[in-house]
Amino acid sequence: MCSPGEPVELRHEPKNPADSNAIAVYSARGIQIGYVRAERAPLILLAMGRAGVSAIFQHKERWGATIRAHLDGSEPVLPPIADSRAADWPPPGSEDADWWPDEEWPD
Repeated sequence: MCSPGEPVELRHEPKNPADSNAIAVYSARGIQIGYVRAERAPLILLAMGRAGVSAIFQHKERWGATIRAHLDGSEPVLPPIADSRAADWPPPGSEDADWWPDEEWPD
C-alpha cells in the first residue's frame, strides 16, 4: 500500500471510543494503514497543535509499519540503508570480498 519515502497523513480521532488521543495513519492514496502507538500519541498530538507534524512511510513490519515523523514541521527523510552483512565481511583470510552467502542456503 505504500512505498518507502511516501508521505503519510496523521489524523487525530478525538471521538475514537478506544482512545480520545488516537491518531490514524493514512497512505498517500487515502487508505488507513494503522494507528500511532497509544504511548506516543499524546506527544505527537501536542506537536500537531504547535508546529505541525510531517511523516513518511519507512518500511513494512510483521506487526504493521514503521513511519518516520518530524515533530517540528520539517520534512523527514529515510535513513541510509544499512547492510548488516557488511560489518563482518569479508571474513579474515578471505580473498573474495565480492562473494556474499545466499541468505536461504548459508552453507
